Amino acid sequence: MWLVAVALVATATGNRPACGQDTPDYFRQSCMNCHTIGGGRLTGPDLKDVTQRQTREWLVNFLQNPKAVLDSGDPYAARIYEESRRVPMPQPPGMNRERAEKLLDLIDAESKLPESQFKGLQVSTEPFTPRDVQRGRSLFLGTERLAGGGSSCVSCHSMHDVTALGGGRLGPDLTNVYDRLKGRASLSAWLMAPGTETMQPIFKNHRLTSDEIHALVAYFEDGSKHRPSDPTAARVVFLLTGVAGAAALMFAFDAAWSWRYRGVRRPLVESAKVRGAR
Repeated sequence: MWLVAVALVATATGNRPACGQDTPDYFRQSCMNCHTIGGGRLTGPDLKDVTQRQTREWLVNFLQNPKAVLDSGDPYAARIYEESRRVPMPQPPGMNRERAEKLLDLIDAESKLPESQFKGLQVSTEPFTPRDVQRGRSLFLGTERLAGGGSSCVSCHSMHDVTALGGGRLGPDLTNVYDRLKGRASLSAWLMAPGTETMQPIFKNHRLTSDEIHALVAYFEDGSKHRPSDPTAARVVFLLTGVAGAAALMFAFDAAWSWRYRGVRRPLVESAKVRGAR
């Protein structure tokens, strides 16, 4: 499985434990965002009948350390690397020889079926409509709830048209994610099975529906025409809001203290003046 994953996937999934997962679940969470079995190329190649394209020993070695095989000058690995836009496959999480053998057994078995469960999402090629874009924005912002009950994107991400204090900063700005993930098919596959350490626990049991993915991809495609939001502006707004809030709080305390002076001490002062006049 010589995937070609985007840098985001590589950094986010590199240390994720996988020992407790069964093989189909492992493939679904760690491979399907870039590969299919019988569904065509995504970011990485279609893995249907992959054991007929290379020896099993080569595949096991590649799965355990793809970088080492590529760095060795292996011509087959180099060809896959070139066909995959020169983006190398990251180290699969929790990979060892036993895991590699089980993955290859799974791919062999799925390749013999009329249709694999890992065929992947069949992505429409119809042009997106303004209605698709608007629904995608509603799903992103959470004004329309996700059918599976997952968190809205804005909880962790921002976009070019989200107000300065409206987007999350846990994840990256997604304005240009459509270009970063190389278009509709790869982005749809990513949304179907998010591979990051943060998103996997959230969406494992709250998967997006195909029509939600379609709408979100429409919104992200439209976003690729714009520049990402400037985080500096959000920081300035946050600072100014904090200063204004602090000033308002000081005035409130001052007013309360002045009222305390008038309501408690003034009668005492007046009483003292009366006693002095006597």
